[in-house]
Amino acid sequence: MNSSFLSLLAQASPGGSSTLIGFLPLIAIGFIFYFLLILPAQRRQKKTREMLGGLKTGDKVVTSSGILGTIAGMDGNVVTLRIADQVKVRLLKSAVVGLQAPEDAEK
Repeated sequence: MNSSFLSLLAQASPGGSSTLIGFLPLIAIGFIFYFLLILPAQRRQKKTREMLGGLKTGDKVVTSSGILGTIAGMDGNVVTLRIADQVKVRLLKSAVVGLQAPEDAEK
């Protein structure tokens, strides 16, 4: 009985190369996810960090809530934004999502 059981195990266990072939689709899916999802997200985060680091007084910005304004002052992570005459609000720097387009700034 032992020899027949061992021969069944030998027949049932796949070879080393077929195991690698079985993992190839998973490896391919991993590369696809990396290049289509992870890498573009990292690039967007880097671009946003650079934009936030380069903010200065006088820049016209857009906040995450859609408020358009001009930076009147900065203090660490807090930005003072002038949104109208004599109206200033204080926001976290992370609430700024982008600079206004030049055609929006002229209106």
